Amino acid sequence: MPSSAEPRTAAPSGGVQSLERAFDLLERMADAGGEVGLSELSTSSGLPLPTIHRLMRTLVACGYVRQQPNRRYALGPRLIRLGESASRLLGTWARPHLARLVEETGETANMALLDGDEVVYVAQVPSRHSVRMFTEVGRRVLPHTTGVGKALLARSADDEVRALLARTGMPAATEKTITTPEGFLEALARVRESGYAVDDNEQEIGVRCLAVPVPDSPTAAAISISGPAGRVTDAATERIVPLLQQVAAELSVTLASASA
Repeated sequence: MPSSAEPRTAAPSGGVQSLERAFDLLERMADAGGEVGLSELSTSSGLPLPTIHRLMRTLVACGYVRQQPNRRYALGPRLIRLGESASRLLGTWARPHLARLVEETGETANMALLDGDEVVYVAQVPSRHSVRMFTEVGRRVLPHTTGVGKALLARSADDEVRALLARTGMPAATEKTITTPEGFLEALARVRESGYAVDDNEQEIGVRCLAVPVPDSPTAAAISISGPAGRVTDAATERIVPLLQQVAAELSVTLASASA
């Protein structure tokens, strides 16, 4: 989570400073879990309180931020519409890459984002097999139960992961679900070491999932393939993971071009 008072990226030449600052504050609010106080924003951004107060007043008036009864500020409902539209576009850009995964692996391919404390699936190309995983676009799950959740959180600091797990709890989706912070942090360490994540019957009995993060994505994203454990074997994993990593790199280029 960014904590420096320095801007996240260099301001583009000719940019409107107040607009850049407003978006920076929204991103800092999202990093903080969606609700912050003015003093916290001032500390993290380096901006003076009067400047932040003026920007937040404008964001509240526009519906992008709302003020809570406790005087803290929370992300507002108008952001949902923007996020949903952006997610649909991400899905559109991702589908050709997911289709390649299905063509070469035979299994269902997914793209997922971390939205707050949950994983949300934003794109999918289903397997042609009659027996396949039926995760649908728009479905939300807790990160500790999924391969994409592990891939998305592998680069987060341990204390951030512990805080997320404390907020969500770690209910078991199956008897194989990891239900302790220590166990989940160990799983994330394996993801960092191997470069990919595995969901081994942890979200749904009989289903295995392999996932990798999308490098340099404008928002944290992961892609995965999922299918019956009898097909997504250890031998299949050795073949599929390099393909997943290659497709993730190609998708990263597509997303960078689209946002340029």
